[in-house]
Amino acid sequence: MKVLMINGSPHEKGCTYVALHEMEKVFQDLSIETEMIHIGHREIRGCISCGRCETLGHCVFNDCVNEIAPKFEKAEGLVIGSPVYYGSPNGTLLSFLDRLFYSTAFDKTMKVGASVVSCRRAGNTASFDVLNKYFTISSMPVATSQYWNNIHGFTAEDARKDLEGLQTMRTLARNMAFLMKSIELGKKQIGMPEKETEHCFTSFPDGL
Repeated sequence: MKVLMINGSPHEKGCTYVALHEMEKVFQDLSIETEMIHIGHREIRGCISCGRCETLGHCVFNDCVNEIAPKFEKAEGLVIGSPVYYGSPNGTLLSFLDRLFYSTAFDKTMKVGASVVSCRRAGNTASFDVLNKYFTISSMPVATSQYWNNIHGFTAEDARKDLEGLQTMRTLARNMAFLMKSIELGKKQIGMPEKETEHCFTSFPDGL
């Protein structure tokens, strides 16, 4: 099994990395393959709603989004990590996620998602909510921990002193691994959830 880990911080080895790496160690102990990709320093433009991905099968902008999409498709789990900027995730990461989720047509049902945020002081739960929405619109179960998935610190050294935050990451990784393995068993014994053949879109005409 494989977990894809996205580091959305511009600092490759900063606070967000400390949290993700704590999870990574647990995954490796549980024989789950991991790949951590640092995208927070990349130049990633936002989605322009051109719709070209529907015909191309990938985003019209050929950057790291298209490079990472096949890795996402093959993985059983996705961990997204972000620092908090003005009570929200990093803008570069949000541009990446908008395009990654919108431009990929493969079925994400039952891939397990987990979001992790790092902050100096506040804005963590608001950022956590934003990131989880990518999972919950995609039929992806969300892994949880003993507390909201955040770590505190202004520097990586600070984050390593947040013992509760580090424990939260370890618990999250164990819970995520259990959920992934349970879903894999469920696929074999029960099968995937039935899908309706036609997707309903509700749009109200003007004046109603």
